[in-house]
Amino acid sequence: MTGAEDTAPETVAEGDGTDAAAGEPRTTDAAQEGARRADTGRTGTAAGGAGATRDAATPALRVTISDVAAAAGVSRATATRALKGEGRFAPETQTKILDAAERLGYVRNTVAAELAAGRTDTVGLMLRDASNPAYGLLFSRLQDEAHRRGLDLVTVTIGADEQGAKQVGALDRLLGMRVAGLIVATGGIGSAQLERFADQVPILRAGRIEESGRIHSAHYDDPAHGRMLAAHVAALGHTRVVVLAGSADASYTEHLRALAMRETLVSAGVAVTMLSVGAAPSDGVDEALRAVHAGATAVLCASDYRQLAVMRAARSAGLSVPGDVSVTGCDGILPGADLLGLTTVRIPVEKVAEAAVETMQRLLSGDTEGAPVRRGFSGSLVEGATAAAV
Repeated sequence: MTGAEDTAPETVAEGDGTDAAAGEPRTTDAAQEGARRADTGRTGTAAGGAGATRDAATPALRVTISDVAAAAGVSRATATRALKGEGRFAPETQTKILDAAERLGYVRNTVAAELAAGRTDTVGLMLRDASNPAYGLLFSRLQDEAHRRGLDLVTVTIGADEQGAKQVGALDRLLGMRVAGLIVATGGIGSAQLERFADQVPILRAGRIEESGRIHSAHYDDPAHGRMLAAHVAALGHTRVVVLAGSADASYTEHLRALAMRETLVSAGVAVTMLSVGAAPSDGVDEALRAVHAGATAVLCASDYRQLAVMRAARSAGLSVPGDVSVTGCDGILPGADLLGLTTVRIPVEKVAEAAVETMQRLLSGDTEGAPVRRGFSGSLVEGATAAAV
């Protein structure tokens, strides 16, 4: 080691096991767990000093900070500080440590470091199927906002799961990773299923309205979206319509939109056939077209995917849209929706993502008190060309 090396004892996030002030072994559970994880599976390849190299078959995560320190000929604390960009070192010492880390393929064990430090900036995100453009865009915006605010997201995605069992299992796995908080971006898991996690970490629902007093939310104002679409169709003169949406178990978001549609339409004197169906976009389409053949002039769908399914079926049945039947959707995120001329509501994904991450950061810093945080955002009507006056 060089004379310029900073050798004063200090706490290091890799779990070096010494107290900053006294130099005594630390006994906290977090420190012990961090050190145990950091040292698990050591390869021993660095014992030969600076000339040591990692076996090609050895996973990089099994190379520890101790291996890097041994290869560079410095203490573990010094290697840790150098790789974190902390402390003052002679240029040759810094270069020696960085070269050793690169040569060995060292990858910092973030979980162990955060356990040892007793803090984490990692947040778990559970997302509905990201192949859905609405969820895919939300995922992208959440990632961007988290990066901007210095938070890391660990994400799991879940497809169709009407009873929420898979989603509860995914939340268990995220908590097993010692995340500091949970962002839940799916309407397929109920409040009661989430509440059992609320004693462990802050939970925020992104997208869906939340009613539990123990769970926070940054959400779309889905009842407002349903009212926008219903008012538009009523203003076009339709007096017999179909409302097609997922049930509360299949999609609580669609369910809320549908309830608002029906309420608005009925108050305007419009006769409504309500179809509450499963999660698949094709569910209920045949029933909707039977209602059209019986005299309904519009089908209000609670999502753009359902809208497209109805339009395909209408074309197959020889019906023109909007000549024979008007069809509306909701989300406004589908690629090419503008070219298709879909009548829909464009949901405010960007605003919800920004509010979700900002709120989670406040929750992690303890900058919230009392009632749960509720932040709702309304989108905008896209009149399009799939709904016309009668």
